[in-house]
Amino acid sequence: MSCVSHLHAQQIQIEDMEELTGSPIFRHGIGYAGVVEYEGEKIPWFVLNDVYIFKPLVFKNKRQVQKYYKLVNNIKKVYPIAVDIKRTIDATVAHLDSLPDKKAKDEYMKKAEKELKAKYTPQLKKLTFAQGKLLIKLIDRQTGDTSYALIKQYIGSFKATFWNTFASLFGASLKKEYDPEVDDRLTERCILLIEAGEL
Repeated sequence: MSCVSHLHAQQIQIEDMEELTGSPIFRHGIGYAGVVEYEGEKIPWFVLNDVYIFKPLVFKNKRQVQKYYKLVNNIKKVYPIAVDIKRTIDATVAHLDSLPDKKAKDEYMKKAEKELKAKYTPQLKKLTFAQGKLLIKLIDRQTGDTSYALIKQYIGSFKATFWNTFASLFGASLKKEYDPEVDDRLTERCILLIEAGEL
């Protein structure tokens, strides 16, 4: 493949990205949004995708190339899960807010906890350690709360502490925050390109 054989060119070629990372997980098209009037004429109005332009990535060696493509593949695997978790949380909170009292809310959360385990456990069991750590950060990115804070808020402090202690045995932390400006800059770049259907 040209990206590997021409490593010293130190740039990602678009044709290689799809081969190494698979096709885009989000596909976007031009959306027709209606007609607008401009200087007495009616003109069709289309909504285009966001377009992101970044400086080409520069790699010093083959190991850095492999690390980048591994990150992209990991994001493509866990990002849809983080997006789905965000939707689930929003739906759960909306339903909780509609319930009349604490008893009804507690009963609903017990039922919801069982359903969440049944839904997500099979997916989470298939994740590698690196993908699990990435998912913890992406949940924070999507929801604005760490996994620890979400468990504590909706299921209880004891369980949040238990699962965080369990995660720490493997060098992970449910309190890990997403940092798009420094630690997770490359991850954020990849996510923006993935969301735009460019990666």
